[in-house]
Amino acid sequence: MGCGWLGLPLAVSFLQNGYTVHGSTTSEAKIPQLKNMGIHPFLIALSEDGIEGDIHAFLSGISVLIVNVPPKLRGDRKENYVAKIISLWKAVREFGVTKVIFVSSTSVYGETDIIVTEATPTAPITESGKQLVEAENTFRNDPHLDTTIVRFGGLIGPNRHPVYHLAGRKALQNGNDPVNLIHLDDCIAILKTIVEHSYWNELFNGVYPLHPSKKAYYTGEATKRGLEPPEYLENEISSGKTIHSALLTTVKKYRFKTSIKR
Repeated sequence: MGCGWLGLPLAVSFLQNGYTVHGSTTSEAKIPQLKNMGIHPFLIALSEDGIEGDIHAFLSGISVLIVNVPPKLRGDRKENYVAKIISLWKAVREFGVTKVIFVSSTSVYGETDIIVTEATPTAPITESGKQLVEAENTFRNDPHLDTTIVRFGGLIGPNRHPVYHLAGRKALQNGNDPVNLIHLDDCIAILKTIVEHSYWNELFNGVYPLHPSKKAYYTGEATKRGLEPPEYLENEISSGKTIHSALLTTVKKYRFKTSIKR
C-alpha cells in the first residue's frame, strides 16, 4: 500500500525474488509504470471518509500487507490520518488479511536526550507523531492480526538527503546532536527480512547504528558533494535522542547494508 519513494523499489525487490506484488498508487498516470515493472497496479486513495478504488481486489489473495502511507501534516496540509488508517484497517479485517507490516517513524519517541530502544515508551510532540502512534495501535491492538511495526529514522538514498536542504545555511542550532538515519537499501532489506523470517507481532527501530554529530556528518556530506557546508553555532551542548535498533541487531542479528559515515 503506497508505491512511492520507498514502496516502489521495495515492490521491485520482492518481484526479483519471485513474489507476486500488488501495488497501490493515488496517481492514475503511474499505473502503466507499475504494470510495466510487473506489479499488479491498483488506483487507491485513502481518505478520512473512506477508500476510493477497488480495495477488495487489491487485498484479495495476498499473504502480507505492507502499509507505507505516511501522514500528510506538514505546512498547510492537514488531515485526519488516523481516520484514513482506520478505514484501511476495517477493509483488512473485512477481506481476511492476517499479516501486516506498518511502516512508522521514530518521531513517535518525541524529543529526549536518552538512548532510545524499542522498549522506550512513545512520547510524540508533533501532530504527525501523535497520529502515527494511534495508527500503529489500530493494527497492533487487533488480536486477529499479526502486526509488526517498523519505525524508521530519517530516510536517505537516491535523490533524497537532508544535506541538500542544509547546504550553505548559517547559524544552525543543534550541531552536536546525533543523527538517526537509514538508507533506502536497508529499509528494503529490513522489510524483506521480516517477511522472509516471519518476524510477526514485533516492534523494530530501523536506524543505522553509527550516530555522528549533525555538524560532523552534514559538513562531510556537503564537502563530498561539492556543496557549501552548513555552519552551526559553536559551543552548543550535545542533546537529542540516540536511537538504537537493538532488537534488529542484537536479537535478530541483522547487519546493515549501507553505512552512515562520519
